[in-house]
Amino acid sequence: MSTSDIKVLLVDDQDLFREGVAVIVGAQDGMSVIGSAADGFEAVRLVDELEPDVVLMDIRMPEMDGVEATRQIFSPDRVARRSSPVRVVVLTTFNLDDRAATAIRYGASGFLLKDTTPVMLRDAIRTVHAGNAVLAPADLSVLMDQQFQAVTPAPAPYLELTEKEREVFDAVARGMSNAEIAGLVFASESTVKTHVGAILRKLALRDRVQIVVFAHEHGLVPR
Repeated sequence: MSTSDIKVLLVDDQDLFREGVAVIVGAQDGMSVIGSAADGFEAVRLVDELEPDVVLMDIRMPEMDGVEATRQIFSPDRVARRSSPVRVVVLTTFNLDDRAATAIRYGASGFLLKDTTPVMLRDAIRTVHAGNAVLAPADLSVLMDQQFQAVTPAPAPYLELTEKEREVFDAVARGMSNAEIAGLVFASESTVKTHVGAILRKLALRDRVQIVVFAHEHGLVPR
């Protein structure tokens, strides 16, 4: 394994599935499987111990499922102890899975169907490692709409965003890419990235997925 490889942890209660995914991931350039777990308890322990870059997390497992494991992985005390960020991709057999939506609220970067192709799996790992979502904006919006029947007022840090940052925030909440946002706000992509970084920092959010969740949670999604 190269020191620059994306470190992947596999979590699934089916040995055969884990072994199959391990073969697929291990065959890709620039990524390596550093461990595997059969339940959520073991997953949380290995994340603490191995500090993977990306966790492929089965949503339905005995003992502790993937939702609870994701919640614990992103608990503030654990996040504070890490030397680098970890990304979680939930694996499910159901499209627009309500449990997957809950895991996304807890910090997962999206979900994949378990019958996804090797190419899509590879691309998903690279995508979340870069801090982006592995879920179509429309699907994420549907999931979040189902999750938040009631909203809470926007916290003070949101009110401190500049006018331009609010404009970029709204565009990210709608699922727009940096290139699309650049055209919308008449700025370069690098400037948009700077604004997104400032938004994440001011709102204490991890990535763009969490901006979408935040927007739905506080009723800030443009209609």
